[in-house]
Amino acid sequence: MGCVIAGGRPAGAMLALILARSGVEVTLLEKHHDFLRDFRGDTIHPSTLQVLDELGLAQDFLELPHRKAYSMSVVTDTGEVRLANLRGLAGGYDYIAFVPQWDFLELITSAARRYPGFRLLMGAEAHDLIREDGAVRGLRYRDATGEHEIRAALTVAADGRTSVLRERAGLLPQDLGAPMDVLWFRLPRHDTDRGDTFLRLSAGHMMVAINRGAYWQLAYLIPKGGYDELVRQDIDALRRPVAQLLPWLAGRAGEIGGWDEVSMLRVELNRLRRWHRPGLLCIGDAAHAMSPVFGVGINLAVQDAVAAANLLAGSLRSGAPIPESTLHLLQRRRMFPTRVTQAAQRVVQNRVISPTLSRSSDAPRLPRDPAGLPFVNRLARRFIGTGVRPEHVLIKEA
Repeated sequence: MGCVIAGGRPAGAMLALILARSGVEVTLLEKHHDFLRDFRGDTIHPSTLQVLDELGLAQDFLELPHRKAYSMSVVTDTGEVRLANLRGLAGGYDYIAFVPQWDFLELITSAARRYPGFRLLMGAEAHDLIREDGAVRGLRYRDATGEHEIRAALTVAADGRTSVLRERAGLLPQDLGAPMDVLWFRLPRHDTDRGDTFLRLSAGHMMVAINRGAYWQLAYLIPKGGYDELVRQDIDALRRPVAQLLPWLAGRAGEIGGWDEVSMLRVELNRLRRWHRPGLLCIGDAAHAMSPVFGVGINLAVQDAVAAANLLAGSLRSGAPIPESTLHLLQRRRMFPTRVTQAAQRVVQNRVISPTLSRSSDAPRLPRDPAGLPFVNRLARRFIGTGVRPEHVLIKEA
């Protein structure tokens, strides 16, 4: 077996597709039995759209139910601020596509199934590594039929920010700090509502509203560690800020029946100092958990996958051993964009989110129209749209 990947998330699924497409035998394990879960990440940025184009999947993607955002806006108490206008971004895709992540994953894994070397195991939870002669030689997993193992030249941990395989390898992430957690819930959407996705900012409150067609997916930011205190109160403690921030939803806020209809995401911002062991590579959230700021988590994960496939497909296809020095090359290439992106996220966390949620001061003042300043908009458009060091699919289909 050339490669086994734990985690059917964007990083793992994309790596599996590109490797299988290039002729590598690859098995992808996903611990759940389907992808139909309420994922937090729905934003597919131009860098990922370009990758889909290079894989011949752009048209299939655009046939999925989706919404396009050509700009990013913040609604404050005094008006609306455009942070970035993506129109005119080079590369053919000048918008962010909002697509439920389960649809995105179904698209990627369905494309991978076309290749004989690809195998997808659903309901298969990786729980340990196989070690021999000081190197990782595969993994052990559980499914409904019991315990199993898969041996492979390369094992990839793409099993998220709570990665079990990362822990088994003794790799500990460096915590960079996050001042907030996020409450996720939904409310019905009417045709007369505004149609875009936006951030609502007010002194003491921040909320993201994602248009999912029939309903609003709402993300209410709370101070880090404040969840337990909040849920000791009546559900009106959440209904009230919804009505205050979005008055046109006030009549629907009562449809939040209780705290059991609200899920909490513990926001983490961290990264590994070392992404690999002999025979093992961590990518995506397993290597670097991103803050929700800018909504770029999926796209960083996809970029990791593309870079890994470009670097490793030839060796995996030939069966040649992959030295740890090669895995380190991948880390070096992807560490720079990770550091830069996380540094920008920390600036927003420290200068906007923390002061806003502290309730000790007014909401930070934002420039009136950053998107209207050509130089500022070019920088913001490129950073948000294509990111730092975008990757391209360099290996051909077998």
